[in-house]
Amino acid sequence: MAASPPAWNRPTDPFAELISAEAIATRVAELGGQITADYAPLAAAADVVVVGVLKGSVIFLADLVRHIAVPVHMDFIGISSYGDATTSSGVVRITQDLSRSIEGKHVIVIEDIVDTGHTVHYLLDNLATRRPASIKLCSLLHKPERSEREVKIDYLGFTIPNKFVVGYGLDVSQQYRNLPFIGYVQGV
Repeated sequence: MAASPPAWNRPTDPFAELISAEAIATRVAELGGQITADYAPLAAAADVVVVGVLKGSVIFLADLVRHIAVPVHMDFIGISSYGDATTSSGVVRITQDLSRSIEGKHVIVIEDIVDTGHTVHYLLDNLATRRPASIKLCSLLHKPERSEREVKIDYLGFTIPNKFVVGYGLDVSQQYRNLPFIGYVQGV
């Protein structure tokens, strides 16, 4: 007998559902199909490396790579401008670097959310100095109302309103990453 999912969205929980688990699963499969179509001709010439931005992209990346039908290498980079706050500090720092060189490889950066754009802009510039064959950005979410820096998102899951969101890898003070849906924090 299968276990029941947890009873999220109890009246005491500080969030409400914004994007359902079903909608996320559908969109992630579509993104995997797009990436497969784009990288199938390139994969024979150079390795494809998906770089997950820790920690928020981990769940998204795990689901996404299972829908990519070309060989991929996975690596991770830790980068932060939030800490435990709900707004960016504006100071970007690498907290964990890649484990292998990306020189000459096709890199797809997997991000949970593009908010102001400062963090991902910094990251893309940093990775470009490492001489990959190409770099593209795949983000689960984008908040265009908060954009302060122009960033090209090559593969986008959802555009969302200016709400602080949690779930499916996104957190508030390291909590709620394990929600199967994306919710917004009420009152924030």
